[in-house]
This record gives sequence, C-alpha cells and structure tokens, in this order.
Amino acid sequence: MCLLGAMPFMGLPCIKGASHMEIIAMRDCSTHLYSHAAAAVIPPSALPIFVQAPKEKGFSGFAIDFLMGGVSAAVSKTAAAPIERVKLLIQNQDEMIKAGRLSEPYKGITDCFKRTIKDEGFASLWRGNTANVIRYFPTQALNFAFKDYFKRLFSFKKDRDGYWKWFAGNLASGGAAGASSLLFVYSLDYARTRLANDAKAAKKGGERQFNGLVDVYRKTLKSDGIAGLYRGFNISCVGIIVYRGLYFGLYDSLKPVVLTGKLQDSFFASFALGWLITNGAGLASYPIDTVRRRMMMTSGEAVKYKSSLDAFSQILKNEGAKSLFKGAGANILRAIAGAGVLAGYDKLQLIVFGKKYGSGGA
Repeated sequence: MCLLGAMPFMGLPCIKGASHMEIIAMRDCSTHLYSHAAAAVIPPSALPIFVQAPKEKGFSGFAIDFLMGGVSAAVSKTAAAPIERVKLLIQNQDEMIKAGRLSEPYKGITDCFKRTIKDEGFASLWRGNTANVIRYFPTQALNFAFKDYFKRLFSFKKDRDGYWKWFAGNLASGGAAGASSLLFVYSLDYARTRLANDAKAAKKGGERQFNGLVDVYRKTLKSDGIAGLYRGFNISCVGIIVYRGLYFGLYDSLKPVVLTGKLQDSFFASFALGWLITNGAGLASYPIDTVRRRMMMTSGEAVKYKSSLDAFSQILKNEGAKSLFKGAGANILRAIAGAGVLAGYDKLQLIVFGKKYGSGGA
C-alpha cells in the first residue's frame, strides 16, 4: 500500500509489514516505478520457495506504462495546479514585493485565490502547469535509468547489516538518485516556479515578466547564464536527504508504537500514519523548499543571495521564522487534492483498462 502525502522533494518507498510475514517484493514508491517482481507472502514456518522471476516487459509494454503514467500524472497535477500556484505565490510573495511585482502581501489562501482570479482571470490559476506536467517524462525516464544502479551501489539489508547501515544506505541511494535526476530536470522546476509567480506587475502597467516557458529560459540565460537556471540546486539536494531522513526516522519510531494489536492490519490506521508522517516530514523540511524557491526568484534581479545559508539568515533576520513556512497550509491541501483525484483516476483506469498505471514523481 502506498502511503499518500505531501512529498515536496521525492517520493519514498512504501513500508508495510506484518509481524508474521515477510513481503518479498513491493512497489517502489521512491521512483513510482514497479519492480515487476511477484509479491510473494511467505509464513516463517514454510519451506524455502523458489519463484521464477517474471520476464522483463518489452519496449512496447514499458512505453504504454510510461505514457499512461504520464496521463495519470497530468490529470493529478492539473487538478491540483490552482492550489499549487497559490502555494507558490504565498511562499514567494516577499521576493515579488521586493521586485515590485506585488502591491501588498496576501492575507491567506482565500485572499490569494480571490486576488489572482480578479487581477489575472480564472485560467491564470494554471499558469506554470505545463512545465510541471512536462517535467514528469524526463524525471521518470531518469529515475528508471538511475534506480537500479544506486540500489546495487547501496544494497544494505536491514536484517543483515543492521538498522543504521540500512538507514544510511537508504539516504545515500535516495539522495544520489534524486540529485542525479534533479540535475537534468531542475531547470523545468525553476521555469515552473518563475511562471507560477509571474503575477502582473503592480508597478509596471500590469505587464508580466515572462511570455511563456521558452521566454523564461531565454531571459534567464541572457541575464544570468546557466547558473540562473540552477539557483538553489545545492539546497534542493540537501532537501531530498533531509526529507527521507525525517520520513524513515518518524516511520520506524512510530510504527511499532501505533500499529499494534487491532490496528496492525488496519488500512485506515496505516493510511493515517503514513499521511501524518509524510506531512510531518514535509512540514519540517518545508523551510528548505522555501529557501530554494526564494533563491530561484532572484535570477535576473540585481540583488541575489550569496548562498542558501545567506538566504536562510536574511529571511530569518528580516522577516522572521514564520516566513519560512508561508504556503505550507496550501501545500497540505494540494497533497489531499492530488491524492483524491489520483485515487479516482486509478479507479477509472481499472474499469476501462483492467489495470492501473503509476502516476510518477512529484
């Protein structure tokens, strides 16, 4: 069972176990790809069983899964896009005010929705969504390419090597795979962020800064070069590791305490725990997301942060700790909306195609 929640940096493997069984193979949610292994459940008293590995899917099978996963991701992301844009606007409003692109701060989620629709129109709530949807395809292809390599490189087992080696290996493999994929798709995340925060200028005749995705690349490369497209990249890589560490640390600490007795095999208890943990880890690591996006917003501007540490210290000094969590409420709402739409779309796929396809990463 995949535990749904807000995962700002990268998805995480599903961990679901019973005290009297071993799950031989499971869905790998860290890349949202299937391992294609049969899930065999073996009681401890059973004799060793050898299961023949299923044949690898051909290119056509992979292509169908890949494309259908893209459709699923597009549906989920597009449905949650208005909340996502509001989250980004609230999160980065202080940088927009500095640049003269916002007249006054947003008073909350509702105020942001009202002002955006009034000033820019209803369709503007989906601004930046195209880049977000496009990002799915290279991300999934790269995850597919890097997944097995880093799994082999950090192949620690909890039972064999001990918890801490497994924990460190998990952080290392997840961080390495995430950073490797991020290296190729980060500029799309940058472009999505800039487009979503491109409100009509408060002091510049209501003009937008960018005319579209290509214009973001063109203007950023002209003003800042390649570095402008990768501003905030280092702290983003740190964010992947921090989030995974918090997730697994919380899960392994709370699962033995909460999922006991009647709750051990309860779907709702497992889902609730997973939702709380993913949102808890997401909230705790949210300041990192704020810092990286605030750094993105300075590309093309005269004054830039010297580093992620400089950005963090300046935000704390000038705006207070509360500013690091702006948009966090909308982020949780986005996760709920995305998960709900995806669950409904999965059900539709089961009815129409007889199977469901993965939705991809964040």
